Amino acid sequence: MSFMDSMNISASALTAERLRMDVIAQNMANSNTTRTSTGEPYRRKYVVFQERQPDTSFASFFNRTPVQTNALKGVRVAEIGTDMSDFKYDYNPTHPDADENGYVRMPNVEVVQEMTDMMSAYRAYEANITALNSFKDMATKTLELGK
Repeated sequence: MSFMDSMNISASALTAERLRMDVIAQNMANSNTTRTSTGEPYRRKYVVFQERQPDTSFASFFNRTPVQTNALKGVRVAEIGTDMSDFKYDYNPTHPDADENGYVRMPNVEVVQEMTDMMSAYRAYEANITALNSFKDMATKTLELGK
């Protein structure tokens, strides 16, 4: 593993965690959306991470540049899934989306869970920034050796 591999791994994690925070923010913003384009309430979304798997075939090895070879390590977003759990029901007979019994189907978003996920994503993002800064400091110290 080269020095640049470490930086690329941290950079891929930063990108993935930023996307995770964006999805969490979208969930929180839509926590009270009772009607979407499909006609049903908003459904919670989640991010699935996957380790980057390099193509190890002989032919692909010669078709890559050194930068592409380094970019194959780290993490990537495998999918942005939709949580298919049941909707919550809220009694509000004056709401325009209330059924004949006065109940409104609400999104399956739990704000407390989203805040917990946001803190976890933030901590992972922060840890990867710390690792990236450590790599940068090591490179700077290495360059100072030549003085």
